[in-house]
Amino acid sequence: MSTTRLVLLAVLSVLALAGGGLVFTLNSMARVTFCLLVSLACVGGVVSVLGLPYLGVVIVLMMVMEMVIMAVFMIAYMMNPAGLMPMSMLHNKRGSLAVSAAVFAALVAGIFAVPWPERTGVRPKDSTFQIGVSLMGGQMLTMVTLGFVLLATMVGATVLATHRGRYDRFGDDLDQRPADDPAGGGVGR
Repeated sequence: MSTTRLVLLAVLSVLALAGGGLVFTLNSMARVTFCLLVSLACVGGVVSVLGLPYLGVVIVLMMVMEMVIMAVFMIAYMMNPAGLMPMSMLHNKRGSLAVSAAVFAALVAGIFAVPWPERTGVRPKDSTFQIGVSLMGGQMLTMVTLGFVLLATMVGATVLATHRGRYDRFGDDLDQRPADDPAGGGVGR
């Protein structure tokens, strides 16, 4: 691994740990959400640096969407104003500290106690393809086809759900100027 990748791995790892630590020290749900987002995005970066860019990008995309949706719903629906009122993310502090310390110690002991397998064969050129084959097996074509069908279904449902098309605001002959914009500024119908 090159020096640049090692430095990037170290920086992303420290940022992921710092973001995770801030989750338990900040006192606002909105701030905690964005710290968790930074932490998980850095984890996606670590996975990418370790040679699995597809999984890294998927992790980042999933976490960004999940955390943004969580922040929007918290700000919109929480009892306190915008999830910004002081609160604590720690409940049963002694018990949770004991459980987390025991789990951490068990995981670290497992790292050193488990006999790690040696690599057999050569590393594949395309790790994304290898992961796809490992996950999907003989169903890869089915899943790719299903992905296109689902995309076409979403686009079709969106098109059918809109009551007007892209050019309806210009009239039947596309000559209406200024355009009839629902946002304002155009002539009314």
